[in-house]
Amino acid sequence: MEASSNLIKVHLANYLANLPLPNSFTGIFKLGISDIVKLIPFYATVGGVCYISYRFVCPRSPVNPSIKKESSKVADVFAIEELGDSTAFCRCWRSSKFPLCDGAHNVYNKLCQDNVGPLIVKNNK
Repeated sequence: MEASSNLIKVHLANYLANLPLPNSFTGIFKLGISDIVKLIPFYATVGGVCYISYRFVCPRSPVNPSIKKESSKVADVFAIEELGDSTAFCRCWRSSKFPLCDGAHNVYNKLCQDNVGPLIVKNNK
């Protein structure tokens, strides 16, 4: 515990005190090349910590949450005669009648603040 305390209180404090951090946004343009090189590890660390924190709070979710997960690729084939005059296909991957749309995108859109809708295929005979 003493080693980590020493690292944070002494070494990290000295490192941060010696960084050429500008006082304003326009101060960035007054930095020399050597100052910019000294800032690269600091900003890379801050960026990495922010990205890891973001991924922890907002983990990636698959587009397809549950449909035919045992298949390597989800593909459905329909004959044009089977479609009738108009058919709505799901694009949100939440439909219980997938690949046909059952309106599940409405709940998804409210939850995720999205605007996805179905693909509607019309047969103009």
